[in-house]
Amino acid sequence: MKLIHLADLHLGKQVNGFSMMEDQRYILEEIIRMIRQEEADAVMIAGDVYDKPVPPAEAVSLFDEFLETLAKMGKEVFVISGNHDSAERLAFGSGLMNRSGIHISPVYSGEIQPVTVSDEYGEVNFWLLPFLKPVHVRRFIEDEKEKETVKTYDQALQYVLSHLPVDPQIRNILLTHQFITGAKTSDSEDFSVGGIDHVEAEHFRPFDYTALGHIHRPQKAGSETIRYCGSPLKYSFSEADREKSVPVIELGKKGDISLQLESLSPLHDMREIRGTYEQVTEKSFYEQKDLQSSYVRVTLTDEEDVPDALGKLRLVYPLLMRLDYDNTRTRIQNEVSGEEAAEVKTPEDLLEDFYRLQNNHDMNERQKHIAKQCIGKVFGGETE
Repeated sequence: MKLIHLADLHLGKQVNGFSMMEDQRYILEEIIRMIRQEEADAVMIAGDVYDKPVPPAEAVSLFDEFLETLAKMGKEVFVISGNHDSAERLAFGSGLMNRSGIHISPVYSGEIQPVTVSDEYGEVNFWLLPFLKPVHVRRFIEDEKEKETVKTYDQALQYVLSHLPVDPQIRNILLTHQFITGAKTSDSEDFSVGGIDHVEAEHFRPFDYTALGHIHRPQKAGSETIRYCGSPLKYSFSEADREKSVPVIELGKKGDISLQLESLSPLHDMREIRGTYEQVTEKSFYEQKDLQSSYVRVTLTDEEDVPDALGKLRLVYPLLMRLDYDNTRTRIQNEVSGEEAAEVKTPEDLLEDFYRLQNNHDMNERQKHIAKQCIGKVFGGETE
């Protein structure tokens, strides 16, 4: 049996004000082509199908088209809800969809029943465990003493998994959406303060493969068979230098499992560039590396702000997402000293102090002259 592992589609997401719907439609079409090429039997989607609990209509339509295509191809599809999804909305109509091979995790109700499929080596149990918080689990524990043992995310996950009737004689696949301690993150994930949402990878040892969602960087978590597939698209510039891939898992008999990573190429890549305004607007610079067809973050190193830099740069880089400065002013954090009382300073002195704090250097003579004229007009005469 050949499996495709997906997660963190985040359909409907916007990045720096740019809608990713066109990119998401493109990458799902690429994934469909990969599924056909690999002749996969099943597709696993480990949470965060949508970017918001109430997704936009076009995102729902896109996922509906994706599922319909997979159903027509005769693929078994397993879907769980992530922390960005509404478990109730995602599970709507799941009873009817089961008949078409689309299996969506219901809202957690205290117990989980596997979905069982078979191949030439026998049965395979798929355990669909949606994103869980301790409160979700404690709600269904009747014994008060036992309830007190489930306070953290790790304890909640351990409790749920320890109560699953996993048969070690057959193959077991787990889909879950949690943060594994030690996983490498990017800037586009949501986490709890202080790492209280961390869980340990050792809890997944009884399973032949654990399909994880929640972290956007592809990586293993403790072993080759406990794995984050990552998001199919880059959703932050912290991933600009990373490649996206899809794990293709081949199950043989019990204990026989192989895995390969198939690369994904996006419609628009993400790139970061830096330099002075003059440098980054040179034709020889911006025509390299497909910069005009990529989402771009530009970091200008000019000491002075460039007027309307964002608008001007978008004439060169149509998909410019973000503009930053890296210079003396931005690198040094200044504090107001308060050594002299504001009451004893002239308006010109106060303005010069403010300029110095903001820019980390003094006003030049021309700027001082203009400031003096403006202050004179405001106060009705020339200042001393």
